[in-house]
Amino acid sequence: MITVVGTGTGAPPAPDAGAALAGAGLVVGAGRHLAAARLPERAERVVLGPLAPALDRIERYTDAGAPEGPVVVLASGDPGFFGIVRALAERFGNARLDVRPGVSSVAAAFARLGLPWDDAVVVSAHGRDLRTAVQICRSRPKVAVLTAPGSGPAELGAALADADAERVLVVARALGDPKHEDVERVTPAEAAARDWGPAVSVVLCLDESRALAPVRTVAGPPAGPGRWALDESEFAHRDSMITKFEVRALALARIGPRLGDLVWDIGAGSGSVAVECARFGAAVTAVEKTPDGCERVRANAAAHGVDVRVVRGSAPAVLSGLDEPHDPDAVFIGGGGRELPGIVTECARRARRAVVVAMASLDRVPAARDALTSAGFTCDGVLLQSSRLAPLPGGVSRLAAANPVFVLWGVRPPARTEGVSQ
Repeated sequence: MITVVGTGTGAPPAPDAGAALAGAGLVVGAGRHLAAARLPERAERVVLGPLAPALDRIERYTDAGAPEGPVVVLASGDPGFFGIVRALAERFGNARLDVRPGVSSVAAAFARLGLPWDDAVVVSAHGRDLRTAVQICRSRPKVAVLTAPGSGPAELGAALADADAERVLVVARALGDPKHEDVERVTPAEAAARDWGPAVSVVLCLDESRALAPVRTVAGPPAGPGRWALDESEFAHRDSMITKFEVRALALARIGPRLGDLVWDIGAGSGSVAVECARFGAAVTAVEKTPDGCERVRANAAAHGVDVRVVRGSAPAVLSGLDEPHDPDAVFIGGGGRELPGIVTECARRARRAVVVAMASLDRVPAARDALTSAGFTCDGVLLQSSRLAPLPGGVSRLAAANPVFVLWGVRPPARTEGVSQ
């Protein structure tokens, strides 16, 4: 057996780990964990740096019959929560592991604030691209980010400040250390301006107005919306200037919004597509050229309880200067007029996965299609012609034809999106 001991939030191992450590022949852990533990003189110590050499040493030692005693691995907090248990189980099998968890840094940080965390989203930026963490912090009100050098509070704060995310960052350092523990609230801009050092345990990103969610029965982020392609009556709009629900249904299917994604809605109008993407968990930026349109998008987002960043400006000019920390995963274009080819070209240049265009004028389809294929996208489209039930006198119904809309979509070949962290 390989005993895996969680040391709590930086504190010495729990008392029940004492017997395991007393009999250990090989002990693996970070330098601070090894220094804090009571280890037998005979025990071989392996300081964790790169994981592979440590796993190789465990394998050689156990293959030799563990001559000096069992293997003990020391880890921070709960080693089964974004910790070393995964790597050990993959290498040696979970049946050989005796895991004794401590208190995770996430649980400890929320405890310091007196907040429940069953509704929090936990995302790791340790050894991963910070991109996913940034988008989740933009779209969800309560997020815990496990950080690492180069993906810490400063980098997270800079990205959120650039995206105009109204959030508070709680930086928890040296949790469990009575002399050095520190829990500090800062704005994203303040976090970006600081050198936080190596002792960061976890960063919480909060919309404090929504920090206490209703009672939950399922932990983690809320499930996806129970329905989508909402009726036009569920959005404020001007003179029926809104993407109709039939078009929205197909657009959402081709956009594929999900937690951790960034979606742009260009020519947002009422923001119906932006709001629906946000309801699926994506971070969303809506671009709209009129002041009253921008306010309408904000009102619709607030009415549906989602966060949408609204940028006023005319595409394509506004896109080149759009101050976003990351390129979008997908883009929806619902307007454009004569500028449509240029808008599609710019969006195709930056989109990582897909661009979806809705057009009432078929004359604009060839140029939009050429812009997508020239950018290397695989392109397809469909003309949507729908007829809705409408009442007639006498309690009967007729079919009322809606204006046809051509929906064009381009999908980037998978090479660019391979390895995107989720």
